[in-house]
Amino acid sequence: MPDHDHGSKFRAHCCPNCDCSSDADGISRRSFLGGMSGAALGGMALAWASWSEIAGADDQLPMPPTRKPLVVKPILTYATPQRAPQTSWRPWGGIQTEEDANAEVARIQDELKKLQASADFPVQFLSVTAIRDPKQLEGAADLAGADTVLLYAAGGPSHVFQQFRDQGKDVVYFVRHKSGPVSLWYEIVSPIQLRGHTDQRVTKNFDEQDVVVDSLDEVLWRLRALCGLKNTMHSRIVAVGGAGGWAQPKAPELAKERFKLEIQNLPYPELGELIKAARADAAAVALAKQRAEAYLKLPGTTLETDVKFVENAMLLDQVFRAIMKKADCHAITVNGCMGTIMPMSETTACLTLSTLNDDGYFAFCESDFVVIPSGILMANISGRPVFLNDPTYPHDGLITLAHCTGPRKMDGKTLEPARILTHFESDYGAAPKVEMRKGQMTTNILPDFKAERWVGVRGEIVDAPFLAICRDQIDIRFQCDSLLLAQRMPGFHWMTAYGDYSKELGYALKRAGIQWEFLG
Repeated sequence: MPDHDHGSKFRAHCCPNCDCSSDADGISRRSFLGGMSGAALGGMALAWASWSEIAGADDQLPMPPTRKPLVVKPILTYATPQRAPQTSWRPWGGIQTEEDANAEVARIQDELKKLQASADFPVQFLSVTAIRDPKQLEGAADLAGADTVLLYAAGGPSHVFQQFRDQGKDVVYFVRHKSGPVSLWYEIVSPIQLRGHTDQRVTKNFDEQDVVVDSLDEVLWRLRALCGLKNTMHSRIVAVGGAGGWAQPKAPELAKERFKLEIQNLPYPELGELIKAARADAAAVALAKQRAEAYLKLPGTTLETDVKFVENAMLLDQVFRAIMKKADCHAITVNGCMGTIMPMSETTACLTLSTLNDDGYFAFCESDFVVIPSGILMANISGRPVFLNDPTYPHDGLITLAHCTGPRKMDGKTLEPARILTHFESDYGAAPKVEMRKGQMTTNILPDFKAERWVGVRGEIVDAPFLAICRDQIDIRFQCDSLLLAQRMPGFHWMTAYGDYSKELGYALKRAGIQWEFLG
């Protein structure tokens, strides 16, 4: 008989090698095996204040800040060749005089106004600087504050590009074919700039994907990717109960290495004291009840659990908002969410994480830093909530994705219908079953345990079933071969967003040292 005990010691879970029982200190074995030690992780532990200090004096519900804008410096490089007898005195290109250059600057300014108007992410375009010699950049005082250079390479010096890279700036290299006067570098960007007169690319941190010909749309999605990356790098997140990694204890360190994340640990005993104090705060409790009542009146909302669980979820939501405000961040994750938090909050964290995501926070269950960086990055690129989920096994072009914390505003604005049920594994608390939109295209990220290779899969939601699994569940029809997906699936958890952001993710990830393997 196999040596397996399926009796009283078994606990329902989504994490390997663990049950969800707690020891005397309230630290679950799940959290321990996930690697929650702040000292071991090098995580930052804050001196958490009392509830009265972090709750604040006003009665305004904290909201997350908006994304920081990507600051872009447009630079035109050109030349004004002089006629010489019986020699090839001018290179290719439609900009040959100062008058031509002035007209091009006006054209660029007009294009940037159109880009600004169509951008669905925050971007700031600085004034256009036109140069014939790299020394002229000394007069561009605003260059130092730019994140990205949009280089209109009409002609002129080839080595100016390296100056921007040396300053740590990203460069989008724009050349014209038919959108205006043809550019010299439309001819020679590949053999000279990229390949250095050889057959192999010699540039570092700059490749063929950084070159755009004519298309403002192609510029726009690259800037969207860079804006998302800017807002992800060096960002902060609170890890309630410590940082973990789905049985991969190195995951938090890899997240810090790749994305410079600042992980701030909040021990469970301190969270328990905050919840206890919030529960004794009559104003906080009254607000939670009002919010629960208003939430349950939202169109398409059906209550199928005890209303008290919803009220407690709203109170926990308020505690988490205050914690993030104190930590000066808008991201949070919960370790031990399959058991440890329930006795403290007298509900589950599922609905709380859902409401936080709907309001623009980044809120994740399980403290899995294998997948959390992908959620932060995709949310910062898309400007939309993301759905952390458990994948199943791909078959017949379909895969089921499920979890209990799905946001209802997956497109960033439209409230999807939802049944408010118990959390499946515990049959306790409040968890949304969001009826995600059939026919909706999705981007799905499959991060690997080593933070070296993320797989991307574009899919379509074809069903939102009600199986005996986590409450939020969608069947995704994907566009690659099922066996191929099964063979290439790394890690465990997936991250899903409405829309197609596959190009942006690949463009951003190469700057973080992670391979993007898009399966189509």
